[in-house]
Amino acid sequence: MPFRGVALWEIQLGLLRGLQLEKIFVSGQNDPPWRPMDAEFVPDDPPSRGPLSGIACVLSRVTTDHLLALGIDTPFMTQTYLRELCARLKPGQGVVPMIDNRFEPLAAIYPRNAQVDFAEALAGSDFSLQSLIRKLITAEKLNPIEVSIEEKILFRNLNEPQDFDIS
Repeated sequence: MPFRGVALWEIQLGLLRGLQLEKIFVSGQNDPPWRPMDAEFVPDDPPSRGPLSGIACVLSRVTTDHLLALGIDTPFMTQTYLRELCARLKPGQGVVPMIDNRFEPLAAIYPRNAQVDFAEALAGSDFSLQSLIRKLITAEKLNPIEVSIEEKILFRNLNEPQDFDIS
């Protein structure tokens, strides 16, 4: 769906390209027809467990120390904010934004060593990213970052047609 005349996927890919990342992945159950050639498709291993599956599959393919996960439905996110997250990275530890005690797992940076934890979560019965993130924080693989009141708009999701009415 277009937002302000631009497809959501185009907004997010433009944002990621501007960060000059080593590689851009698109994950999902099926390879989307809009996927540009400079983005590698990574299919979810069946049965798909939503974002948990996508992040797990991409983590198994990354060669860098960290993976930036960004949902397609957050067009208000900025390069400035994502760069600030990157500045908080430590070896073996990623960052996850937090709003009112809820984590924002689709605008987070995961360490490659979290792949084992994602695989374990997929093999279990709790597919909640919130639960997994709590475990990663306890294991010191993720550092939670409190989102300021001014930054909350960056995380606004556009999923339904009525979400696009932002008067």
